[in-house]
Amino acid sequence: MVDKECQDTAVPALCEGAVKKVHKDRVQHPDKNYIDPIEIEMKDQHAYSFHVNEEPDGKPWYHNIKKFLATQEYPENATNGQKRALRRLAICYFLNGEVLYMRTPDIGLLRCVDATEATRLLEEIHAGTCGPHMNGFTLAKKILRAGHFWMTMENESIRYVQKCHQCQIYRDFIRVPPNELNVMGSP
Repeated sequence: MVDKECQDTAVPALCEGAVKKVHKDRVQHPDKNYIDPIEIEMKDQHAYSFHVNEEPDGKPWYHNIKKFLATQEYPENATNGQKRALRRLAICYFLNGEVLYMRTPDIGLLRCVDATEATRLLEEIHAGTCGPHMNGFTLAKKILRAGHFWMTMENESIRYVQKCHQCQIYRDFIRVPPNELNVMGSP
Protein backbone atom coordinates (compact mmCIF):
# COMPACT_ATOMS: atom_id res chain seq x y z
CA MET A 1 0.00 0.00 0.00
CA VAL A 2 1.34 3.45 -0.94
CA ASP A 3 1.19 6.35 1.53
CA LYS A 4 -0.57 9.62 0.66
CA GLU A 5 2.83 11.37 0.82
CA CYS A 6 4.32 8.90 -1.65
CA GLN A 7 1.59 9.44 -4.23
CA ASP A 8 2.60 13.11 -4.42
CA THR A 9 6.29 12.35 -5.02
CA ALA A 10 7.90 11.84 -8.40
CA VAL A 11 9.35 8.43 -7.49
CA PRO A 12 6.56 6.13 -6.24
CA ALA A 13 8.75 2.99 -6.56
CA LEU A 14 10.91 4.21 -3.68
CA CYS A 15 7.84 4.85 -1.56
CA GLU A 16 6.58 1.29 -1.92
CA GLY A 17 9.86 -0.45 -1.06
CA ALA A 18 12.67 1.07 0.92
CA VAL A 19 11.16 4.29 2.24
CA LYS A 20 8.74 3.96 5.12
CA LYS A 21 8.30 7.41 6.55
CA VAL A 22 9.46 10.99 5.96
CA HIS A 23 10.49 12.73 9.19
CA LYS A 24 11.69 16.38 9.18
CA ASP A 25 13.36 16.21 5.75
CA ARG A 26 14.94 12.87 6.60
CA VAL A 27 14.12 9.48 5.16
CA GLN A 28 13.86 6.43 7.37
CA HIS A 29 15.67 3.41 6.04
CA PRO A 30 14.27 -0.10 6.75
CA ASP A 31 17.09 -0.56 9.29
CA LYS A 32 15.57 2.37 11.27
CA ASN A 33 18.44 4.72 10.49
CA TYR A 34 17.58 8.21 9.32
CA ILE A 35 19.28 9.38 6.12
CA ASP A 36 19.77 13.06 5.30
CA PRO A 37 18.59 13.99 1.80
CA ILE A 38 21.19 14.84 -0.83
CA GLU A 39 21.01 18.33 -2.24
CA ILE A 40 22.08 18.60 -5.87
CA GLU A 41 22.64 21.94 -7.51
CA MET A 42 22.31 22.01 -11.30
CA LYS A 43 24.02 24.64 -13.44
CA ASP A 44 22.74 25.84 -16.81
CA GLN A 45 26.16 25.71 -18.46
CA HIS A 46 29.52 24.07 -17.93
CA ALA A 47 32.00 25.81 -15.66
CA TYR A 48 35.35 24.80 -17.13
CA SER A 49 38.07 27.30 -16.46
CA PHE A 50 41.82 27.20 -16.13
CA HIS A 51 44.41 29.74 -15.08
CA VAL A 52 48.11 29.28 -14.59
CA ASN A 53 49.08 29.73 -10.94
CA GLU A 54 50.34 33.23 -10.31
CA GLU A 55 52.89 34.33 -7.76
CA PRO A 56 51.34 35.43 -4.47
CA ASP A 57 53.13 38.79 -4.58
CA GLY A 58 51.90 39.56 -8.11
CA LYS A 59 55.34 39.42 -9.71
CA PRO A 60 56.17 36.93 -12.48
CA TRP A 61 58.10 33.76 -11.65
CA TYR A 62 61.25 35.13 -13.30
CA HIS A 63 61.31 38.47 -11.44
CA ASN A 64 64.36 37.68 -9.24
CA ILE A 65 66.33 36.25 -12.17
CA LYS A 66 65.59 39.27 -14.33
CA LYS A 67 66.49 41.68 -11.53
CA PHE A 68 69.76 39.83 -10.87
CA LEU A 69 70.75 39.89 -14.56
CA ALA A 70 69.93 43.60 -14.87
CA THR A 71 71.52 44.92 -11.66
CA GLN A 72 73.62 42.02 -10.23
CA GLU A 73 71.79 42.54 -6.91
CA TYR A 74 70.27 39.79 -4.80
CA PRO A 75 66.77 39.96 -3.29
CA GLU A 76 66.49 41.32 0.25
CA ASN A 77 66.90 38.78 3.06
CA ALA A 78 68.32 36.13 0.70
CA THR A 79 70.41 33.44 2.36
CA ASN A 80 73.76 32.28 0.97
CA GLY A 81 72.10 29.13 -0.44
CA GLN A 82 69.45 31.21 -2.19
CA LYS A 83 72.09 33.54 -3.62
CA ARG A 84 74.07 30.57 -4.96
CA ALA A 85 70.91 29.05 -6.50
CA LEU A 86 70.03 32.38 -8.14
CA ARG A 87 73.54 32.69 -9.64
CA ARG A 88 73.28 29.14 -11.06
CA LEU A 89 69.83 29.81 -12.50
CA ALA A 90 70.94 33.11 -14.04
CA ILE A 91 73.57 31.31 -16.13
CA CYS A 92 70.82 29.73 -18.22
CA TYR A 93 69.03 33.03 -18.95
CA PHE A 94 69.71 35.99 -21.22
CA LEU A 95 68.25 39.49 -20.78
CA ASN A 96 67.66 41.54 -23.94
CA GLY A 97 66.27 44.92 -22.94
CA GLU A 98 63.16 44.09 -20.91
CA VAL A 99 62.64 40.60 -22.38
CA LEU A 100 64.07 37.56 -20.59
CA TYR A 101 65.08 34.53 -22.64
CA MET A 102 66.15 31.06 -21.57
CA ARG A 103 69.12 29.54 -23.38
CA THR A 104 68.68 26.03 -24.74
CA PRO A 105 71.52 23.52 -25.36
CA ASP A 106 71.27 24.01 -29.12
CA ILE A 107 71.93 27.78 -28.80
CA GLY A 108 68.24 28.61 -29.16
CA LEU A 109 66.39 31.17 -27.07
CA LEU A 110 62.98 30.65 -25.47
CA ARG A 111 61.07 33.75 -24.34
CA CYS A 112 60.03 33.57 -20.67
CA VAL A 113 56.34 34.36 -20.18
CA ASP A 114 54.28 35.30 -17.13
CA ALA A 115 51.08 33.62 -15.90
CA THR A 116 48.58 35.61 -17.99
CA GLU A 117 50.50 35.04 -21.22
CA ALA A 118 50.99 31.37 -20.33
CA THR A 119 47.22 30.92 -19.97
CA ARG A 120 46.66 32.63 -23.34
CA LEU A 121 49.29 30.43 -25.01
CA LEU A 122 47.77 27.24 -23.59
CA GLU A 123 44.32 28.21 -24.87
CA GLU A 124 45.49 29.27 -28.34
CA ILE A 125 47.85 26.39 -29.07
CA HIS A 126 45.52 23.72 -27.65
CA ALA A 127 42.48 25.06 -29.52
CA GLY A 128 44.07 24.59 -32.91
CA THR A 129 46.67 27.22 -33.79
CA CYS A 130 49.32 24.49 -34.03
CA GLY A 131 47.01 21.56 -34.73
CA PRO A 132 43.92 20.08 -33.11
CA HIS A 133 43.48 19.15 -29.45
CA MET A 134 46.45 17.16 -28.15
CA ASN A 135 47.63 15.58 -24.90
CA GLY A 136 49.55 17.53 -22.25
CA PHE A 137 53.07 16.41 -23.20
CA THR A 138 52.54 17.23 -26.87
CA LEU A 139 51.05 20.60 -25.93
CA ALA A 140 54.15 21.43 -23.85
CA LYS A 141 56.44 20.43 -26.74
CA LYS A 142 54.49 22.60 -29.19
CA ILE A 143 54.76 25.58 -26.84
CA LEU A 144 58.52 25.02 -26.66
CA ARG A 145 58.71 24.81 -30.46
CA ALA A 146 56.79 28.09 -30.65
CA GLY A 147 59.61 29.67 -28.61
CA HIS A 148 58.01 30.18 -25.18
CA PHE A 149 58.94 28.93 -21.71
CA TRP A 150 57.83 29.01 -18.08
CA MET A 151 58.97 26.81 -15.20
CA THR A 152 55.83 24.72 -14.66
CA MET A 153 54.87 24.44 -18.32
CA GLU A 154 54.56 20.63 -18.52
CA ASN A 155 52.45 20.25 -15.36
CA GLU A 156 50.14 23.07 -16.34
CA SER A 157 49.78 21.70 -19.89
CA ILE A 158 48.67 18.35 -18.49
CA ARG A 159 46.24 20.03 -16.08
CA TYR A 160 44.84 22.18 -18.90
CA VAL A 161 44.16 19.15 -21.10
CA GLN A 162 42.49 17.35 -18.18
CA LYS A 163 40.10 20.29 -17.78
CA CYS A 164 39.37 20.73 -21.50
CA HIS A 165 35.72 19.83 -22.03
CA GLN A 166 36.09 18.70 -25.65
CA CYS A 167 39.07 16.49 -24.82
CA GLN A 168 37.08 14.76 -22.10
CA ILE A 169 34.08 14.14 -24.37
CA TYR A 170 35.97 12.83 -27.40
CA ARG A 171 38.81 10.96 -25.67
CA ASP A 172 39.43 7.25 -26.16
CA PHE A 173 37.11 5.11 -24.08
CA ILE A 174 39.63 2.87 -22.38
CA ARG A 175 37.19 1.67 -19.74
CA VAL A 176 34.77 0.25 -22.28
CA PRO A 177 34.60 -3.55 -21.94
CA PRO A 178 35.97 -5.45 -24.95
CA ASN A 179 33.63 -6.92 -27.51
CA GLU A 180 32.96 -10.63 -27.66
CA LEU A 181 35.55 -12.61 -29.56
CA ASN A 182 34.34 -14.24 -32.73
CA VAL A 183 35.13 -17.96 -32.98
CA MET A 184 36.94 -18.77 -36.18
CA GLY A 185 37.35 -22.28 -37.50
CA SER A 186 40.87 -23.47 -38.10
CA PRO A 187 41.72 -24.61 -41.66
